[in-house]
Amino acid sequence: MFKKKNKLEYISDPRQLIVHNDPKSPISEQYRTIRTNIIFSAVDKEMKTILLTSGAPNAGKSTTAANVAIAFAQTGKKTLLIDCDLRRPTMHYTFETTNTNGLSSAIVNDINIQELIELTDIHNLHLLTAGPIPPNPAELLQSFKMKNLMKTLEANFDFIIVDTPPALSVADASILSDIVDGVLIVTNTKTNSRDELRKTKESLQKANANILGIVLNNKKMTTRDSYYYYYGGDK
Repeated sequence: MFKKKNKLEYISDPRQLIVHNDPKSPISEQYRTIRTNIIFSAVDKEMKTILLTSGAPNAGKSTTAANVAIAFAQTGKKTLLIDCDLRRPTMHYTFETTNTNGLSSAIVNDINIQELIELTDIHNLHLLTAGPIPPNPAELLQSFKMKNLMKTLEANFDFIIVDTPPALSVADASILSDIVDGVLIVTNTKTNSRDELRKTKESLQKANANILGIVLNNKKMTTRDSYYYYYGGDK
């Protein structure tokens, strides 16, 4: 049984959940395009668990993860958003909830994962926060407990979106890429370089990640381009 969200009494500058707050905006439409491309990328296998990462910080990956999760939930599918950034978690701020217990609690303290998943205010969208920051995030994410938790969650949800730390900073995204169906790389065109993007791709490929594509954040619009976000192949 999922618990209802324990809302904070203060607002901590939550990220804009534009797909929920302004579903008719051009940006929201591009998040839905990302969702559609993920679905149609399932040629040989079902795309049920999708990991989002970036090369460097401040690429907008967590905001992208939250909005893509909302886009999936809006299709009527039971969707789970997991904050797997056990170093600098942010999803509890985004959804204005607490982070007293979460993923790390399930792994370390053997707390029933179902008791830690929260119902958000968005229909069909559930949230699993990161929980207390552990001293050994990579070891927790690489554990058999984590793999077993993912199998349990896959049996209970239609889609799972996983937010992870930047791939060039720590190994967490590469570790988790082995237990998800696909990976999206988010890059900020204003601050992230092509070299960072290339290194991110190479790092994930070494971990045998199934890279589905790249999300270009803050892409400058032209008169011939109606897109704020572009979803493209990884080639």
